Amino acid sequence: METRLFKKLPKEAQEIRTKVFVEEQGFAEEFDDIDAIALHLVVFDRGAPVAACRIYWAEEKGMYIVGRIAVLPQYRGMHVGADILSEAEAQVVKLGGRELYLHAQCRASAFYEKQGYRKMGTVELEQGCPHTWMFKKLA
Repeated sequence: METRLFKKLPKEAQEIRTKVFVEEQGFAEEFDDIDAIALHLVVFDRGAPVAACRIYWAEEKGMYIVGRIAVLPQYRGMHVGADILSEAEAQVVKLGGRELYLHAQCRASAFYEKQGYRKMGTVELEQGCPHTWMFKKLA
């Protein structure tokens, strides 16, 4: 598998996020203004896109955020999510970041905890789905 970095939202990331978040999970508001300022990572398996995420500096919060981590169903359980998250962390370190934050769906928080993230704050609803802020100190 190969991970590629994009400075603009590529169609491959749009397709993955649409399949996972819109079609599978029912989120109506998937794309936003952050997509225009974020860096986008896409994992390819033999040329086919299988996972995506975005990273960006949130000026108003003063932190790097990784989000919209999406893995196609047939690639779950194969460490693809952990791999793309690790690559996002490496990119943030290259940008000078020392911490990385994410707004996790509560049902996925155990996955992020296994990757070294810790919960912070309270549970919030985002489009009717419980989410919690999490962070990790980077090396």
